[in-house]
Amino acid sequence: MTIQILEGLPFPRDLRNVPEYAGGHHERMDGKGYPRGLTREQMSVPVRIMAIADIFEALTAGDRPYKPAKTLSELLSIMDGMKATQHIDPDLYDLFIASGIHLDYAHRFLRPDHIDVGHGDSQQVGLQADTGSHHLAGNTGM
Repeated sequence: MTIQILEGLPFPRDLRNVPEYAGGHHERMDGKGYPRGLTREQMSVPVRIMAIADIFEALTAGDRPYKPAKTLSELLSIMDGMKATQHIDPDLYDLFIASGIHLDYAHRFLRPDHIDVGHGDSQQVGLQADTGSHHLAGNTGM
């Protein structure tokens, strides 16, 4: 439904990919996501990045009445599992962790008691981050 609504809006040229980016963040690398059941190779890199960002933000959000915010270690454990089961792009997730963006976000937006891992500790929370080459297969969408 989101994609259909967004595709009906007259976005300017520089925003023409908004429906794809906003509507595709529930897709999975193994094709078991929704709404279109796309595989990793069929998704653009921005859509795969959006999925990681959306999950990270949703799990750490403290303003959701239906669930408490996860600590950083809980979140990383969950996302490690999502990486292992092809729910999220493993290479982009490794890059996300290796870059430290997750910690930058945590220090800006999470409660201090939810930041229970540091930069060096992120790799110790069960992550198998490969900071070497990163294969970003699929459509770049750019």
